[in-house]
Amino acid sequence: MAFTLDSARNIFPQTLAADAVPATIARFNQLGAEDQLALIWFAYLELGKSMTIAAPGAASMALAEPVLNQIRNMSFDQQNQVMADLANRADTPICRTYAIWSANLKLAFWYQLGQWMEQGIVAPVPEGYRLSANASAVLEAIKALESGQQITVLRNAVVGMGYDPSKLGEFQRVSEPFVPPTDKSLRSSVTIEGVSNQTVIDYMNNLNANDFDTLIELFTPDGALQPPFQRPIVGKSAVARFFREECQNLRLMPERGIEESADQGYTQIKVTGKVQTPWFGANVGMNIAWRFLLTPENKIFFVAIDLLASPQELLNLGR
Repeated sequence: MAFTLDSARNIFPQTLAADAVPATIARFNQLGAEDQLALIWFAYLELGKSMTIAAPGAASMALAEPVLNQIRNMSFDQQNQVMADLANRADTPICRTYAIWSANLKLAFWYQLGQWMEQGIVAPVPEGYRLSANASAVLEAIKALESGQQITVLRNAVVGMGYDPSKLGEFQRVSEPFVPPTDKSLRSSVTIEGVSNQTVIDYMNNLNANDFDTLIELFTPDGALQPPFQRPIVGKSAVARFFREECQNLRLMPERGIEESADQGYTQIKVTGKVQTPWFGANVGMNIAWRFLLTPENKIFFVAIDLLASPQELLNLGR
């Protein structure tokens, strides 16, 4: 029987993903708007003690600048209302604008607000403010996570704010200008202990080079990619859009893997390693597993990207 998307998702079922991440995100989403905003601020300060958050690129800031300037010129009460509206996913012009931004633009927006809060330009958390018991419990849960898991929780928290984009009808997502691929003469190639499959190696190399046009040709027309804790993205055009919006300037550092024959001439391959993001650079390496299912023609039918539960899971290559 040929593979389906559902059966493909079950390859290497013993892979242990960081389930604490979606659980913590769910607890965050149950908080009220005031607690959510205060928690983001407290977590921002806490992360600053242990890691350096990289300043966003000029392109990201330029696209967010009109809204940021609006907020900068508001009173503290008005600024607080805007942030509460975002947390409440209200239907306001700013919330609608925010809804169509890429994840990186949303991160740039909150980065700048955090900077301005420290400088007293944007309404700070009141002196002596104490988190509620529920918000404190979520903050402690975030602090208990590994650094790569922490930034995933906080990223998802702010990305989910703003007006619900599914209610907007058709719209054009606003994202940073496309970064040209690295010149081929300047590229380096990854090596993966235990894996020699050229399609998997090309996947890593092309992603590292921002060469998404070449990368997407490694997929079948109905190929799918499953980001951490999300439903699969299906079809080459949708996967290509995900790469351009979410994966620019990532650094993939695969370490080891295993190749196995599967039914119908397919091949299943698991690779573990780390990924660094432009937001945190060398400060944070997220522990990742890639689970590939390749067709007999060596095209990617499915790849799942798993944020692992612990560094020890980097050694877990078994079925």
